[in-house]
Amino acid sequence: MAKVMLRYDSKGAISFYVAKKDMEETILSSEFDSEDKWGGEVKLSNGETWFIEPGIKKFPAEVMARRIDE
Repeated sequence: MAKVMLRYDSKGAISFYVAKKDMEETILSSEFDSEDKWGGEVKLSNGETWFIEPGIKKFPAEVMARRIDE
């Protein structure tokens, strides 16, 4: 599990930042994508898939996420 910061970038996309890895990627898609239920499996611009517990879509936010090995 990793602590992840989610925020909107200057283009309106959702940025996924892991400080311990100094990794910042863009979320390309998410399993759930509504205002009251957002998250689940998310695909990043580097090809990785992570899981974020679904919750309310409100950014910036700090969440716990885990990488899903494919």
